[in-house]
Amino acid sequence: MTMTEQHHLTLTTRGRGSTEITDDIAALLRTSSITTGVAHVFVRHTSCGLAITENADASVRYDLETLLARWAPDADPAYRHDLEGDDDMAAHARSLLTGCSVSIPFTAGRLLLGTWQGIYLFEHRTQGHRREIVVTLTG
Repeated sequence: MTMTEQHHLTLTTRGRGSTEITDDIAALLRTSSITTGVAHVFVRHTSCGLAITENADASVRYDLETLLARWAPDADPAYRHDLEGDDDMAAHARSLLTGCSVSIPFTAGRLLLGTWQGIYLFEHRTQGHRREIVVTLTG
């Protein structure tokens, strides 16, 4: 018999950059009655994203921000969408690059991430925002 639980997390970001949320997801698993399955993590916004990446060396996330700035620069004169400022369209483009969800298997109530992997919320706007994350545990 398959069981499903759904949880909601709300985080306030400080502006552009990454926030590790691995411990938040692991905490949900510790209180769950589901011990083996998949955690699906989804962010309900179009100007931030989720990614699994290196969690041991912060320079990796700095370098990822550098790449995102190259691939989707703020205030590009070719953009038409700038209703909320110079970072508006760039944030939407960066969201496509990072994605809006990740799925992580778990067993015995523990995420099966690799040794150097962490789950990150990437804020793509220059100002901080309140972000809602839905975590669905299925097992």
